[in-house]
Amino acid sequence: MGVMPVAKLLLTMSVPMMISMLVQALYNIVDSMFVAKLSENALTAVSLAFPVQNLMIAVGTGTGVGINALVSRALGEKKNEYANSAVNNGIYLAIFSFIGFAIVCGFFAPAFFSVQTDDPQILAYGVDYVRVIGIMSFGLFIQLCAEKLLQSTGKTIYSMATQLIGAVINIILDPIMIFGLFGFPRMEVTGAALATVTGQIIAAVIGVIMNIKLNKELHISLVKYKLNGEVIRHIYSVGFPSIIMASVGSVMTFGMNKILMGFTSTATAVFGVYFKLQSFIFMPVFGLNNGLVPIAAYNYGARKPERITKAIKLSITYGVCIMLAGFVVFQLFPGALLGIFSASDDMLAIGIPALRIISISFLIAGFSVVASSVFQALGHGFLSLAVSVLRQLIVLLPAAFILAKVGGLGACWWAFPIAEVFSGAVCFIFIRYTFKKEIHPLYENAGK
Repeated sequence: MGVMPVAKLLLTMSVPMMISMLVQALYNIVDSMFVAKLSENALTAVSLAFPVQNLMIAVGTGTGVGINALVSRALGEKKNEYANSAVNNGIYLAIFSFIGFAIVCGFFAPAFFSVQTDDPQILAYGVDYVRVIGIMSFGLFIQLCAEKLLQSTGKTIYSMATQLIGAVINIILDPIMIFGLFGFPRMEVTGAALATVTGQIIAAVIGVIMNIKLNKELHISLVKYKLNGEVIRHIYSVGFPSIIMASVGSVMTFGMNKILMGFTSTATAVFGVYFKLQSFIFMPVFGLNNGLVPIAAYNYGARKPERITKAIKLSITYGVCIMLAGFVVFQLFPGALLGIFSASDDMLAIGIPALRIISISFLIAGFSVVASSVFQALGHGFLSLAVSVLRQLIVLLPAAFILAKVGGLGACWWAFPIAEVFSGAVCFIFIRYTFKKEIHPLYENAGK
């Protein structure tokens, strides 16, 4: 972390996670692809459930980001005992997160869907899906925690392995459980949810075993390490803004679903398909970020500013290139992308212009996403939160509402590139501020 050439280190840390996240994005697409074969209502139900699913991932990933940054920094400062306390407190937090979501999803799933639709089939599909993924979410939270622990010590190849195994299991089980193959009962949307949680649970078990057997720098012992308020505070000082930032995405998705359902459920299905497709573009950038965060955090703790600066510049370059490739694909092949989900003529008519308009935001998003991870790695998670709130709540949702009222369904998609322009400008200002406050003093101290 402190001596390998930065370009090689960044690729070594990031590529395994980029590959695993691509597979993760692929199984999300496969999930919806099989559900779409049931009916458009089934696809709409899963799309309406996305905010809940995204919120769970937000809490798990955000907590993991906090654990990752704290453990990496503690190891860089040679504070091994503090790093182990962070590890075990992170596991406690994962367990508490599962309990909370299991209760909320079990009791409040019908209320969540009833405020979005009165279609009985969509309502039934959605409630079944959310209850399964919530009540059995212990696999998700433990898996995410285990992966972040492996990443914090540079063992990204093992983190990739757990994600790949979970994704492959989900892909295999999807058609079997949805359509009732090989003696399984036909469970339709419930089967899709069960396939997802089964993959997560198996990946979680493997992740825990890998940490115990292979992650020798860290020690898991819930008996030795008790809950520590100071450690939890430090985890969430970085992780909580990340949680809120991703949770803001759930609020935005819920709001967009409400706006689009005012036109037609097909528009909501298109929006759901877009989110599945865009994850295939954004996931590699998130994998890049997961490689950048421990590198920046470790070298910040080790007081090596030139390595931090080089890692940031390379990450921004790679992120922009990935998003540019995604923009080209969305511009040239929107019909083929929608066809993966058995799109009807109405869905194609709405979806083709929607994908082309929304993907314009990709041209700026690469820089913004990487910049947000820099803020988190250097202890300024609040700046990431501010950018996310600006993009999705202050600009995007109001713009979508106004454009939909003034110009109809086709106009509301322009809210995405408009919001990205605003957030890109703010990210540029914030990253200059972060450099002057955190990195520039390290250069000055090194000069002395």
